[in-house]
Amino acid sequence: MNPSTANIEEAILSAILAGRINPGTRLGEQKLADLFGVSRTRVREAMMRLETRGIVQVSARRGWFVVEPSAEEAREAFQTRRVIETGLLQTLRSVPPAVVKSLKEHVQIEREAIDSGDVHSRACLLGDFHIHLADALGNRLLTEIIRDLTARTTLISMLYQPTEKAAESSHDHEDIVAALESGNVEAAAQLMDEHIAKVEAGLDLTAKPDPLAGLRELLTPNTFAGTPPSIPHVPILPQARAQSGHGLAATQTRRPPTRKKD
Repeated sequence: MNPSTANIEEAILSAILAGRINPGTRLGEQKLADLFGVSRTRVREAMMRLETRGIVQVSARRGWFVVEPSAEEAREAFQTRRVIETGLLQTLRSVPPAVVKSLKEHVQIEREAIDSGDVHSRACLLGDFHIHLADALGNRLLTEIIRDLTARTTLISMLYQPTEKAAESSHDHEDIVAALESGNVEAAAQLMDEHIAKVEAGLDLTAKPDPLAGLRELLTPNTFAGTPPSIPHVPILPQARAQSGHGLAATQTRRPPTRKKD
């Protein structure tokens, strides 16, 4: 695979995992080509690879868009994650101390991001815990699969999750690591299954995504910090006032000219 293609894929996937790209975002080929300094052919190759991974989709005559998973697709994604991630833990016989140490450090960074109120960092770290776990256990193929699934469930949470329960998720991660540290792999697998099920249960899959959410957010007065921008005053010229019916000339009735008598 061409390095530039890989960079485009990585950048888009990382931005989704961090919650910086919303579902339905249009990804223009020319803009991406300019940004990465590559041809549109390279961009198209990257988009096609992301499409096979279920991250983007193409619309005829409109271009590439980040997917907006349906409620059914959301259920399937979380069900798949439960099977894969729980199964991964159930296959373990023991967890090396270095892996436990790495996971504990990751959870600590999660807590710091939550306490600081850094929304993007905490979203990235909470999703990355699952990727980090698979990677630390040395299964590269499962790591790639879990990363793609985590990206999809991040998009799903953006669409269907009313409030993010970041602190609760981080506590779940801490409990999973504690079970692994104690050598209780079965308990860790059970906690992982309950954790993913809990996240899914917190979604409102009956809600329909608002196609105007982005524009609505941009144009809502509350989004302006402090005083909303003032609207410039445009003076009305006398001629315009007369034509609009607001002047004295518009209210008076014109008299016909008087004729002189011979």
